[in-house]
Amino acid sequence: MKEAAAAPIVFIVDDDHAVRDSLALLLGLRGYATASFDSGEALLADIAPDARGCVLLDLRLTGMDGLRVQTELGARGIHLPVIILTAHGDVPAARAALKAGAFDFLEKPVDDSAMLATIDAALASEARARTRTDRRAALRARVARLTQREREVLNLVVRGQHNREIAATLGISPRTVEVYKARLMDKLHVERLPDLIRLALDLEVIAPADSR
Repeated sequence: MKEAAAAPIVFIVDDDHAVRDSLALLLGLRGYATASFDSGEALLADIAPDARGCVLLDLRLTGMDGLRVQTELGARGIHLPVIILTAHGDVPAARAALKAGAFDFLEKPVDDSAMLATIDAALASEARARTRTDRRAALRARVARLTQREREVLNLVVRGQHNREIAATLGISPRTVEVYKARLMDKLHVERLPDLIRLALDLEVIAPADSR
């Protein structure tokens, strides 16, 4: 599973094979793609860095416990929603997992309807996050295509300089500044100057003047 998954996967991690099998069967019958692991180490050895989906993770595992697995996933830059499975006595630890970034926790024995609703919410959350990440990556790719002079103009625009000021700073005409700004907006797919400035600041391409 080192290759990127084509569809979201529910990664089931539980050292009880009966629990793993029943969860995989239930989810498979409901149309979810699943992958099952008997330990956190097995999951970490197999999961792709760009995996999609969510992780259904038992808190008490042989070897690494659920909290350590969750921490290691984050350390590797794998930010899938983690749903913790826990027994009643583990609820304080499950709450600690929530504070550490887990999406939710479910108490065993797991209620099917509650689990399915939580998984759906986790998958939707992951899809939204991936969309935002993909959008930022696309914007950064557009910024990377800017020429050095276009970047200089963008820098000065974001710092609040007007065309004549930019022209004087760069030793070009105000009309040429307008040409560069038009090219910038075309390459970055924005139609308004405020959108151009917002995009540059959002991507931290250029720092605002008062942050220096």
